[in-house]
Amino acid sequence: MTPSLRWAFGSFFFLYFAYVGLVSPYASLFFLERDFSVIEIAALMSMLQITRIVGPFSWGWLSDYLSNRIGIIRFCACLAALVFLCIYFLQDYIGFFIWMFVLHTILSSLMPLGESATIHALYKDNSFDKRYGRLRLWGSIGFIAMVLAAGELFQRKTIELYPIVGTVVLFALAFITFCLNEPKMDRRKMVKGELLIVLFNPDVRWFLLSGFFMIFAHAALYVFYSLYLSDLGYDKFQIGLFWALGVAAEVLFFYFQSKVLSRVDAEVVLQAAFGIGVIRFILIAFLPITSVLIVAQLMHAGTFAAHHSAANKLLQRWFTGPVQARGQALMATISYGLGGTLGGLCAGWIWEASQPRDVFVMSAFACGLAGMAIQKLRPRRYPAR
Repeated sequence: MTPSLRWAFGSFFFLYFAYVGLVSPYASLFFLERDFSVIEIAALMSMLQITRIVGPFSWGWLSDYLSNRIGIIRFCACLAALVFLCIYFLQDYIGFFIWMFVLHTILSSLMPLGESATIHALYKDNSFDKRYGRLRLWGSIGFIAMVLAAGELFQRKTIELYPIVGTVVLFALAFITFCLNEPKMDRRKMVKGELLIVLFNPDVRWFLLSGFFMIFAHAALYVFYSLYLSDLGYDKFQIGLFWALGVAAEVLFFYFQSKVLSRVDAEVVLQAAFGIGVIRFILIAFLPITSVLIVAQLMHAGTFAAHHSAANKLLQRWFTGPVQARGQALMATISYGLGGTLGGLCAGWIWEASQPRDVFVMSAFACGLAGMAIQKLRPRRYPAR
C-alpha cells in the first residue's frame, strides 16, 4: 500500500468516526431542542443499531456480486451526504424518524466495506499486522477530535450548528472516497450457497457468537455509562474525559498492534480481550471510585481495540475472495446489529427493574460467555519445523 493510499484510508477512518463522534453524543441533544420526548429520542437513536441488522449484509452481498467495493463506498458516501441535507427541511417527528432510518441504512455500508477494502489491500502486500492498527487509529483520533471540538462549539454557540457540522463532515467523507483504491478483485459468478458452506464450519459459528456477546456487553457501556457516571456525581466535562481516556487507550493499542498480532495468535488475543472485559465491567459495577474507573477505561484498549483487530484478522481465515465483504458485513450484523440492539434493550430493562450496577454485571457475564464461545475453536495445527 502506497503512502498516498495509506493517507486516503486513514482520512476515511478519521472522517467516518468524526461523524460517529458527532452523532453519538450530540444528536440526542439536537433532537431535545426539537422538543421531542425522551422515548421519541430513544427511538430515533436506536436507528444507529437497528440499521446495522440488515444494512451491512445487503451492501456486502451487492459488493461481492459486483466485485466493486470502492465503487459502492463512493456511491453510499455521496448519497449519505445528500440525504443528510434533508435535515434542514424536516419539521415533524415522523420525518426525522424516516430520515434517521434511511441515512444510517446507507451509512451502515461504509465501515464493513471500508474495513474489508483496507484489509484486502494490506493482505496483498503482507502488511496487515504492521499497518492495519496505524490506519485504524485515525478513526479513534477522529472520534476524540469531534467529541471535543463539537462539544466546545456547541457550548460556546448553540446545538443548532449540529446540521452544519454534519454536512461538512459527510461531504468531506464523500470527497475522500474518490482517493481510495484497492487491488483488483477477481470477478466471477457468485455460487449459490457459497456463504452457507463457510457457515457450516463450527469455528465460524463460535467466532460470530463470541462477537455477538462482546458487543452485547459493550452496549451497556455505550448507552448507560454516562448516566452511571452522572449518578455517581461526575459532571459533563469529567464524563467527557472518561470517554476520551478510553478512546486514547484504543489509539495506543492500534499504534502498537503489529507487535502484538505478529507474535500472538488472534485466538489468544481474543481470549485475553474477553477476560479483560469480565474484569473491567466488574470493576465498574463494584468499585466505582475515580482511580478504579480510570483503570477500567484504560482497559478499553483490550476490550475494544484488541478485540476489533484480532477479530478482523481471524475473519480473513474463513471469509476470503468472493465472500470477503459479506463476511465482514455478517460480523457487523451479528455483533453490532443484533448484539448491540439486544444488549441495549436488556441493559435498559435491567436499569429500570434493578439497580444501575447490575447493568455492568450483565456485561461481565456476557464477556464470560464470549470467552467460552471462542474457546470452542479447534486448535490450529502448525507444520513441524
